[in-house]
Amino acid sequence: MVAIFSTIRELDRLRQINVVLFRHGFADVARRIGLGQKAAKPPEEAQAEIEAAEKGAEEAKKSPMAERVRLVAMDLGPSFVKLGQIASTRTDVLPPEWIVELKKLQDEVSPLPAPTIREAIEGALGGTIDTFYESFEDKPLAAASIGQVHRAKLKHAEGAKEVVVKVQRPGIRGTVTSDLDLLHHLARLVERTIPESRTYAPRGLVEQFDRAITAELDFLLEAENADRFRKNFEGNSSVRFPFVHREASAKTVLTLELLPGKKVYDAIREDGFSGPKIASTAVGIVIKMIFEDGFFHADPHPGNILISGEPDAPIIGLIDLGMVGRLSPEMRDRCVDLMVAAGRNDYEALADALYAIGTPTRRVDMRAYRAEVAMLADKYLGKQLKDIEMSRMIGDLVGGAKKFGLEIPPDFLLVGKALMTIEGVGKEIHPELDVFQEAKPYFLELLKKRYSPQRIGNDLLRGIERLGGATYDLPQLGREVLEDVRMGRLNIQATDARLPTALDRLGRRLFSGFIVGGLFVASAVLVTAGRETLGYVLLGLAFLGLATHLVQDVMKRWG
Repeated sequence: MVAIFSTIRELDRLRQINVVLFRHGFADVARRIGLGQKAAKPPEEAQAEIEAAEKGAEEAKKSPMAERVRLVAMDLGPSFVKLGQIASTRTDVLPPEWIVELKKLQDEVSPLPAPTIREAIEGALGGTIDTFYESFEDKPLAAASIGQVHRAKLKHAEGAKEVVVKVQRPGIRGTVTSDLDLLHHLARLVERTIPESRTYAPRGLVEQFDRAITAELDFLLEAENADRFRKNFEGNSSVRFPFVHREASAKTVLTLELLPGKKVYDAIREDGFSGPKIASTAVGIVIKMIFEDGFFHADPHPGNILISGEPDAPIIGLIDLGMVGRLSPEMRDRCVDLMVAAGRNDYEALADALYAIGTPTRRVDMRAYRAEVAMLADKYLGKQLKDIEMSRMIGDLVGGAKKFGLEIPPDFLLVGKALMTIEGVGKEIHPELDVFQEAKPYFLELLKKRYSPQRIGNDLLRGIERLGGATYDLPQLGREVLEDVRMGRLNIQATDARLPTALDRLGRRLFSGFIVGGLFVASAVLVTAGRETLGYVLLGLAFLGLATHLVQDVMKRWG
């Protein structure tokens, strides 16, 4: 019964998607993937909805496609809005105008009533609001599709502490889970029925979205992120991350230290903070996160930045730590190589670093690939930030790599997103900032550490350990192979591109041989029995078959 109701809900959701697509001028898409045939309502009601949606479709088609895609996401709710936000980071598959449009997606929604929020907190924490908080403000500081944030005072042994309480919307997990199932199904359906959509990798987008939103729905993961950031920047007085109060936190409720400070633009306008100083400090923080720690805030937009401290020594507070990126040590080295090459305008090194970051899906013409990267990079490098569109530069480079069959990992695209966000803030508060010049000291220090005796010694020791492990495993592996040979379990499989053709030729020769041989034998038997006429006819057919086979074989060999 549960499965039946689940199916009915999914059909109803498909009907909603169908109607929204028709409303915004994507009727051809809906028809090609067959959504119109999957309605939970009676056909006449579903048709009436479609007709009503189509009335405004002609007017909608006058708007750019990217704008209509954004409106579809907004109409379909939280899951699709989040999908659009994730898609806005995929500069490798989406055109620039789509990236710009999808970045406009905001998930600000009407707040839930206070009793609902209080009930959700009490259910998650296992006690009344008064058990944990001395006071709790019912009016939210912010409301979004996943949750909303309230200000409160936490009861604490050292006295009441100012905190913010992040509360997940009740039922949102079920909605997102159901939508994820549908999105995976729709992505496969779209790729199968609309081949041209594969350029935009719908299945890849949905898989990336699945990972991101699943992590975002578990607030304890955000708590772990905050603790890790605080540890990575321990002793650094220029940045702060909120402390997590674990005693009042759960998977759907997060109680965080209330960081002091104002939004970036308010701090500059009202308190006299220096734009260049803030920009320089922010670049240093992001560079350390990405290239030194390999663990970075993937969405450092101005709304997630608070400025406190003194005008000549700003302290940057970073909040909303749910979306993070991770880079392996090897990927960090490749990214440093890329940025250093860009900073010194070394196009060949830039192409090599980008090649090392990506994964070739086919043989790459390196000469043409390097020429392409040089041509693309030449439009941007050597200029100040005010003259560089970093988002377009990264998009062009990644697009050029993809053109030659290089698949760029999603985490690198998150690096691009973080750097592009800093670019936007930098242009606003310090138009003269040159991000490459600002980052150069950090990269030189990272290179110095990479080639330090300690790092080289550690790498050498690790290589020796691996070699030692292989030496230890080799005799055992040899014994296993010999045992397989002794027991007759060893199979050797070789692949030869010419094998199918050879087998086909051999099969035709065997077939022709059987036929011709049979005709010769039959002819001899008939002639011996005194039926010469029929025997000679079969003999003639045998020679004709043999000649035909020889001609065909020669034509196939030389054709």
